[in-house]
Amino acid sequence: MKVLVTGSNGQLGNEMRRVATEMCSGHEFIFTDVAELDITDAAAVLEAAKGVGAIVNCAAYTNVDAAEDNEDVAYLINATAAANLAAAAKAEGALLVHVSTDYVFGGEGNTPRTEELATNPLGAYGRTKLAGEQAILESGCRSVIIRTAWLYSIHGKNFVKTMLSLMAGRPSLNVVFDQVGTPTYAGDLADAIGTILNTPAPAEGVYHYSNEGVCSWYDFAVAIGQLAGSPCQVNPCHSSEFPSKVERPAFSVLDKTKIRTAFNLTIPHWQTSLKRCVAMLQNS
Repeated sequence: MKVLVTGSNGQLGNEMRRVATEMCSGHEFIFTDVAELDITDAAAVLEAAKGVGAIVNCAAYTNVDAAEDNEDVAYLINATAAANLAAAAKAEGALLVHVSTDYVFGGEGNTPRTEELATNPLGAYGRTKLAGEQAILESGCRSVIIRTAWLYSIHGKNFVKTMLSLMAGRPSLNVVFDQVGTPTYAGDLADAIGTILNTPAPAEGVYHYSNEGVCSWYDFAVAIGQLAGSPCQVNPCHSSEFPSKVERPAFSVLDKTKIRTAFNLTIPHWQTSLKRCVAMLQNS
C-alpha cells in the first residue's frame, strides 16, 4: 500500500519516518511537508494522493495562543486542509488517519473524556481542529480520527525539551498544577498509527490516544527534572499566574478504551515513555 504522510518534519511526522522502517516496511511511504505539498491547495492534494491507499495527516497549526489572533490561518491549516485531504481520500478510496486534539473539549468535569462526550472548544485552536474533524466526517471518506494531548518527543519544540532547557539555567521555576491530563510520547502515537495501517479494514471512527496515567503539568515537570538529575527546584503555581489569551482545559484526561480494544494496543504509562525520551535526549 502507498501511504502519503503530511507534516512529516514535525514531532509525529518524524516518528512516522521511523515507523515506516520498523513496523510498516511492506508499505511504500511518501513523506511530505509544506515545501513538498501545500495541503491548503485542493488541486495539489488531489494530485499528490493519486494511487495512495492511506493518508496520514500529521500537519496542524498548533500554536494555541497565536491562533487567537490568527484564527483564519489556523482554520485554513486545521480545517480547510483537512477537508482537502478528506476529498482526496474519498476520490481514491483511501483511508485518512487524521490527528486531532483534546482541545475540542472544554475543561469541565473530572472523568476521562470518551469519544462520545459533547465537544465544547474554549478557543480558536480547538474550534479549528473540531471543524477539521467535522469536515472529514461529513466528506464520507474512510477515516480514523485520533485525538491526542500533551505531545512531546526528541524532535522540535515541546514541553519536555523546554523544561530541560529551563532547568539547565535556573535554580527554580514555577509550573501550573491546576491543569490535569496525560502526556503523549509521539513515538507511541506513531506506533499506534503503524498498527492501524497494518490492520486490514481498520474500524473507522473517532478515537482517543495518549499514554496511560494522569498528571498535572507540575507533576510532569517534576518527573522530567528527576529523570534528568536536575537540581532545579520545581514549584507548583496556579494558571492565573501565567495570563493567556485562551483558557486551557483544566481537565483533559482521555479515555483510551476504544482504541485499545479496537486495535489490541498496549499503551505505555506516561512515566515509562518519558524515561525513554529523556534518556534519548541526554544521549543525543
